[in-house]
Amino acid sequence: MTEHGTERPDPKRRVVYGVALGLLVVLTVVALLTFQAARSTAQAQDKADQLIAALEDAGVRPPSQEQVVRVLGEDGGAACEDPGNALRKANLLAQLTNGATGPGSRPVLADGRAVRGELLIVEIYCPEELQDLQDAVSGLDLRDVVQG
Repeated sequence: MTEHGTERPDPKRRVVYGVALGLLVVLTVVALLTFQAARSTAQAQDKADQLIAALEDAGVRPPSQEQVVRVLGEDGGAACEDPGNALRKANLLAQLTNGATGPGSRPVLADGRAVRGELLIVEIYCPEELQDLQDAVSGLDLRDVVQG
C-alpha cells in the first residue's frame, strides 16, 4: 500500500503537458506576428498616402506614413467612430481653447487647419460620416491665425 502523494507522475502526462505547452507557445508567437502584419496592410498604406498628400495640399506638415498607418489603420480608428456625436464635438471644442485649465479656460479664434485635418481624415477613411462631422463644426468661427 502506498501513501497518498508519494506516487510518481505518469510519464504520459508529462509528454501531453509538454506538447500542450509547446503548442501554446507556438500559437502565441504566430498570433503576435499575424496581428502586427494585419495592422500594416496595403490598403492602410494607400489611405495613409492619400491623407498625407491631402494634408500637404492643405498646408499642414503631415506625420510619417508609418505613424498614420499605426494610428488610423484601414478604417480610420477612433476618428471614424461616430465623429459627429456630442462627446467627440466636445473634445474637439476643448482643443480649440487658450490652453488654460479651470476657470481660465476660454475659447479662441482657432486656426481652421485644426478642423480641416480631422475633416480630411474622415473624408478619406469614412466618407459616410463626413456630413455628420461637417454639421458638428459648421458653426465654428475659424481663422487663418497661425503663420507658416
